[in-house]
Amino acid sequence: MSKTLFDKIWDAHVVSSVENGPTQLYIDRHFCHEVTSPQAFNGLRARGLKVFRPEQTTMTADHNTPTIDQDQPVKDPVSRHQLDTFAKNAVDFNMPVFYPLGHQKNGVVHIIGPENGFTQPGMTIVCGDSHTSTHGAFGTIAFGIGTSEVEMVLATQCILQTRPKTMRITFNGKFGKGVTAKDLALYMISKLTTGGATGYFVEYAGEAIRNMSMEERMTVCNLSIEMGARGGLIAPDQTTFDYVKGREFAPKGEDWDKKLTYWKTLKTDEGAKFDKELTFDAADIQPMITYGTNPGMGMGIKDSIPTLENID
Repeated sequence: MSKTLFDKIWDAHVVSSVENGPTQLYIDRHFCHEVTSPQAFNGLRARGLKVFRPEQTTMTADHNTPTIDQDQPVKDPVSRHQLDTFAKNAVDFNMPVFYPLGHQKNGVVHIIGPENGFTQPGMTIVCGDSHTSTHGAFGTIAFGIGTSEVEMVLATQCILQTRPKTMRITFNGKFGKGVTAKDLALYMISKLTTGGATGYFVEYAGEAIRNMSMEERMTVCNLSIEMGARGGLIAPDQTTFDYVKGREFAPKGEDWDKKLTYWKTLKTDEGAKFDKELTFDAADIQPMITYGTNPGMGMGIKDSIPTLENID
């Protein structure tokens, strides 16, 4: 039976399923920050539980942190309390991968994953942040979760999830002059609206996607949630493999060869069925701006801002 890329990864991580109910899904990598984790760790304390697989959680302070003078005491009392609590939780629960403010590897949670090789094709990845879909650029199922779900992952390395529907959006052809990955995303959201992909996991395909760097693919997948999608993903290819190879936490030697063989199977089979398919011509995309209060209100720079009478 032909399978989509999403189906292949999801099915490989199913621990158990409830008939007409949620799936217990195994999580390969959990990213954790200082804002959505305190109540989760407190929940573990209240239950007398340990973190089940601490080495599979990457902790970094990045959400409520100063961008300058990071070598100085944090002035904002809320931020300081969150950072102190985050550090205490890392120590109390023996978390081996902890990058506090000032650490050489500290940074934006969805960037340090790829940069350090934590993010790898075929994984399931979660974080208490909606833009976790960024990691889908590497051929992963990656999505944001709530604080109670953060606690669930810390305690069990699994999560209960309802299987989403699947959508494929194909961008044929090449970009015109001055068009970027951000423009593609804003164009797509303007066509689908901010709720047009609600309930779906979206696979991006086509020549325009294949021609993108990993950073550009991360941009597109990051913005998937702005049209309501649960997440977005792109099949891994040589661009992906070249980016991952050699990074600190990437596989090495024989393990790399074994993983690479598997990663090359991570693509949608010929004839696989999606719940919805859309196709766009990349040449139709202009450099984009948004003129309103949400990213669905987008337009090309050659177009005119609509008047109130022309807005639905």
